[in-house]
Amino acid sequence: MDVLVTGGAGFIGSAVVARLLGAGHRVRVLDALLPAAHGDGGQRPRLPDGAEFRHGDVRDAEAVRRALDGVDAVCHQAAMVGLGKDLADLPAYVGCNDLGTAVLLAGMERAGVRRLLLAGSMVVYGEGRYDCPEHGRVAPGPRHPAELDAGRFEPPCPRCGEPLVPGLVDETAPVDPRSVYAATKLAQEHLAAAWARGCGGRAIALRYHNVYGPGMPRDTPYSGVAALFRSALERGEAPRVFEDGGQRRDFVHVADVAAANLAALDVLAKPAAATVFRAYNVGSGVVHTVAELAAGLAAARGGPAPVTTGEYRLGDVRHITADSGRARAELSWRPAVGFAEGVAEFATARLR
Repeated sequence: MDVLVTGGAGFIGSAVVARLLGAGHRVRVLDALLPAAHGDGGQRPRLPDGAEFRHGDVRDAEAVRRALDGVDAVCHQAAMVGLGKDLADLPAYVGCNDLGTAVLLAGMERAGVRRLLLAGSMVVYGEGRYDCPEHGRVAPGPRHPAELDAGRFEPPCPRCGEPLVPGLVDETAPVDPRSVYAATKLAQEHLAAAWARGCGGRAIALRYHNVYGPGMPRDTPYSGVAALFRSALERGEAPRVFEDGGQRRDFVHVADVAAANLAALDVLAKPAAATVFRAYNVGSGVVHTVAELAAGLAAARGGPAPVTTGEYRLGDVRHITADSGRARAELSWRPAVGFAEGVAEFATARLR
């Protein structure tokens, strides 16, 4: 197939491009080379041989129209990511993620492109799954600064106040975005579903969990925790672990995320099914804490031991880990890179 990958020069996008090319697809990249992901150098990105590069923004309807010429499917990776600096970033997030997606979808409808693969995110869930021994499945309320300041990081049962047991979240869980970024990622899914219903298209959203691996951007206000830890170690500094380090996450290697994109694209290439929109978790299926990631990176690199600070970001959630059974069953996808192997590689890999 001829595939347009938006954001294809970025961390995840470039890995997806390489995987698609390796599978024999023809790939065109549309990327705005935003400074938050690429720095201020404005240099032409390094892409795998065979990828066609177009410098343009998904918010630019004319750039989108040209990029869609002759395309069979779109893999939409372009987005502004992370929690950002503060609420002043709100217009930028909505513009990049939601307006950009709307412009892209309108262009796809006009161009007759009916297959969309969307880079989603686990942030749409807010907190993950929790069970109370007395009240069963419950949804924790918002985190309160007074509790966090006192070092009480675990969310209590909203009915009895007792400690909760965290579990794996699947795609049937209610969505509860708790940051601006999360709200824009959920809006992208709603736009994709409306587009698919309106034009007879098909859309798949891959809800990435905590992606890490070679080529991550260096630490910026928009970086994930893995990049922040890795950048600190590169400077010879100790990784700073927020809260008490017990936050549970599902760290999935970028190579496995790229493989999930290829598997989803293969499903989209098959005769249309009844479902016009489908979401899939993309995670390793193995739970690790933020402290374990920091310690693993420090040990593999031979750097200073992590420091647990007790600091917090109000937009963060305590625990969010994936049940990726749907992707395994319906996409025939399985992660291949183990945590120890991936962390050891990432500890010394090149950063963007």
